[in-house]
Amino acid sequence: MGGTVHQRSVVRVGASLIVASLALTACGSRSDDNGGGGSGDETKTAKIGVIAPLSGDLSALGLGIQHSVELAVKQANDSNAVPGWKFEVSAKDDEGKTDPAKNAATALAGDKDVIGVVGTLNTSTSLQVQPVLAPKNIVQVSPANTGPALTQGADWQKSPKRPYPTYFRTCTTDAVQGPFAARYLYNTAKITKVATIHDKKAYGQGLVGTFTDEFKKLGGTVTAAETITADESNYTAVVSAIKPSAPQAVYYGGEYPQAGPLSQQMKAAGLNVPLMGGDGIFDPKYISLGGKSSTGDLATSVGAPTDALPSAKKFVEDYKAANFPEPYAAYGGYSYDAANAIINALKESLKDASDVESARPKTVEALGKVSFDGVTGKVSFDQYGDTTSKVLTVYKVDAGKWATVETKDFVAN
Repeated sequence: MGGTVHQRSVVRVGASLIVASLALTACGSRSDDNGGGGSGDETKTAKIGVIAPLSGDLSALGLGIQHSVELAVKQANDSNAVPGWKFEVSAKDDEGKTDPAKNAATALAGDKDVIGVVGTLNTSTSLQVQPVLAPKNIVQVSPANTGPALTQGADWQKSPKRPYPTYFRTCTTDAVQGPFAARYLYNTAKITKVATIHDKKAYGQGLVGTFTDEFKKLGGTVTAAETITADESNYTAVVSAIKPSAPQAVYYGGEYPQAGPLSQQMKAAGLNVPLMGGDGIFDPKYISLGGKSSTGDLATSVGAPTDALPSAKKFVEDYKAANFPEPYAAYGGYSYDAANAIINALKESLKDASDVESARPKTVEALGKVSFDGVTGKVSFDQYGDTTSKVLTVYKVDAGKWATVETKDFVAN
């Protein structure tokens, strides 16, 4: 303990000197921003926030989101996308948890230069972020949230109603993804008996719910319906509960940190059937956690495989050339498209704006009308803020990698 007080006071004096000098420079630049005493054409700054898990179990996905936004922003600055404005990325770590997500949103909402946010990864974190950003008219575009309630309200199946006009997404939802998986198992894989497990979180629960409805409608049987919690790592009890019902597959609602070990423990206990999940398990880490016995396991993910799309070729090349330390992962293309959707809206809302805050309402309006050819396909939004694209892909673990099985445009019956 000794010495820390003295040290702290020295640090405090040093810090206050730095703050004082920053305040001076900030005052100087602020008057320039408003054209005070300057030529009036100084560049103004607008920030695009990122809220994603940049640390912890899901960081492989979160860092891919962050870097893809950084790429879009760099390209916008290089091309002078909005004359008189330059963009910066302000990335905040939500660890994939609700409280840090709310804190991240609060920090971004308190920054007068933030015009929009790309994120979050998890549906449960977005439920905390939406009500913080909306009152400030800050647009949020998620590359990965698939919970239908985020755009169509809690009663989305019977009476859809948009809760927040500021919220949009570039990925399709579990209202599509769950049934898509059910149709694949029943119609294509000819599997008629499935057990379900979810992690009790908004995403996992929603996915299993829509999967179950469609699977039963098709004529399939759900032999057992079990749950785990995200902090469990021993799944012996849940495997023992579903094994006697002899399912031909297990459908899991949740993410890869739990799904990989669950798959391994299922096989070790003699339940040698494929585990299938949604985009939350579609990551190389699932395979490393699941081990060799994960071969034959299945996942759906939003859109077509990025590396197979002609429209994504340039994105993949540019991302590689930028030398980011982490791969773009499952949501890179969607994050790049989300950032570009915001930048496209800003071309409209910032062109005559004197500051960011006054341009926010116009940005919300402009984003709803955005339409362009993105990395993942056509980028445009319906009246709820949902993407108009309903393309999904089934993947299978083969020789230690995710291999494409089929890509289809989902058509509601």
